[in-house]
Amino acid sequence: MKAAVATGILAITADAALIEPNRPRLVRVDIALPRLPANFDGLTIAHLSDFHFDPYFSVTPIEAAIRLVNDVKPDIAVLTGDFVTLPLLKTRATVMAATRQIEPCADLLRQLRAPLGIWAVLGNHDVFTHALHVETTLRQSGIQVLRNRAVPRERDGTRIWLAGVDDVLAGVDDLNRALRGVPAADAVILLVHEPDFADQVANYPVDLQLSGHSHGGQVRFPFVGPIYLPELGQKYPLGLRQIGRLKLYTNPGVGTLRIPVRWNCPPEVTLIRLRSLPA
Repeated sequence: MKAAVATGILAITADAALIEPNRPRLVRVDIALPRLPANFDGLTIAHLSDFHFDPYFSVTPIEAAIRLVNDVKPDIAVLTGDFVTLPLLKTRATVMAATRQIEPCADLLRQLRAPLGIWAVLGNHDVFTHALHVETTLRQSGIQVLRNRAVPRERDGTRIWLAGVDDVLAGVDDLNRALRGVPAADAVILLVHEPDFADQVANYPVDLQLSGHSHGGQVRFPFVGPIYLPELGQKYPLGLRQIGRLKLYTNPGVGTLRIPVRWNCPPEVTLIRLRSLPA
């Protein structure tokens, strides 16, 4: 009996440390937006988040996620923050070393392909290390960073908006500025690192919020749920939610934070297909 229990524990440990963190799954989700123009019906968005680049533990899942994205050929790819990891021991040297991880991370992510662009927002780890360096490096790799601004995407004479706010936990978010100039009647997809910000976003004319940050808990026990969730990632930690008129999808991330394990919470590439509702 003891041997069987020990074998089971070893199997779970091996899966959590060696198998599950390195095998991102593709999750397909249809999301209907009442204000989506008919011309955008069927638009696909690949959503990835929380890479937390590390040369030992995150390269394999990031490469696998990129292959998944390119295989399904999305129209747009969006990345909702935390490309690097703020160290627990914060000295000038350790923060600089953490910031430098954006270069190899961006070198991998430049392989993503989507005809309507690769778009990103920064997460709390990015902003608390060196936001400008992370942003600049991503831009040099062909990834556009939305920091409190919105851009239109047009198709056959109709338009939707892709907006992004700067990090909420860092206190640099400005949703009013991000939506400035966006016509109130137009459909808006908003990128926000922290999912629980949706309670505020629901008061604005935003149709869909895409977030990460929570890692889905990273380790989730059956009947118990996640053992830890971060601030602003506790209320809406995973999957599709409806908050008033706002739809929210929280991606559990690609990488891991602090401890390189996942259990019952695999890394994920979310492929969202937008659907318009008949008039």
